[in-house]
Amino acid sequence: MKKSFFLAVYAALFFICVPSGAQNIQFHYDFGGLMYRKGAKALDGSSAIPFRPSLTTTVEMFKPDSWGNTFFFVDMNYGSIPGDGGVLGAYWEIARELRFWELPLSVHIEYNGGLDVFTGAYDDAWLAGPSWSFASKDFSRTFSVSAMYKAIPRNPKTVHNFQLTGVWNIYFWQGRFLFAGFIDFWKENRPWQVTSRSGADGTDYILMSEPQLWYNLNTVKGLEKFNLSVGTEVEISNNFVAAGFFAIPTAAVKWTF
Repeated sequence: MKKSFFLAVYAALFFICVPSGAQNIQFHYDFGGLMYRKGAKALDGSSAIPFRPSLTTTVEMFKPDSWGNTFFFVDMNYGSIPGDGGVLGAYWEIARELRFWELPLSVHIEYNGGLDVFTGAYDDAWLAGPSWSFASKDFSRTFSVSAMYKAIPRNPKTVHNFQLTGVWNIYFWQGRFLFAGFIDFWKENRPWQVTSRSGADGTDYILMSEPQLWYNLNTVKGLEKFNLSVGTEVEISNNFVAAGFFAIPTAAVKWTF
């Protein structure tokens, strides 16, 4: 489940050295609507979440090739509001990493965009910059860092921005568990998030992380071809869903193709 904006880059390094691609679909039940009801404050007391869909599906695809790799995900958020229901919003990211050399450096190019019934189309964003990757010898631990220029053409104040992204994957207990996720820090003016600290023109910096913990059922004897994982994700953010700090867990299942 990426950043309602679901997320930045997920698991790219691990699959660079795997001969085939990887696809999965995730179902997340989001507890944000229960934890932060209308009028409830963020953990730092700053603001509330106006509305939050209860169910999100995420489709991810990763495909390596001789020139690098391609990654995308699509989020669909579901819920019900007066006069409407079903799919309330959609978001997608697509990223291409180019590498023509043996060094663990690549050129990262990315697009983000989406829309929902509350705000219409999101401000689309274009990103580009270098990525550095690390992997253990058995690829049970992988990590990557990207430093990118981020253009948000329709933002009236900050068209030119930056984004720093870290992605990690850690398999442990003989592959039974996977601890994975990303962390993003970027600049983007949000004039609707006005607080006593941000001033009249809103917030300018956003922190977002979505650590996930999965138990892989195909590691159980007799279930080797049953590619279902069960787990959770915690969306940790500051100035993302609203002004202030939030921590929102989910209950989730994932099928890997």
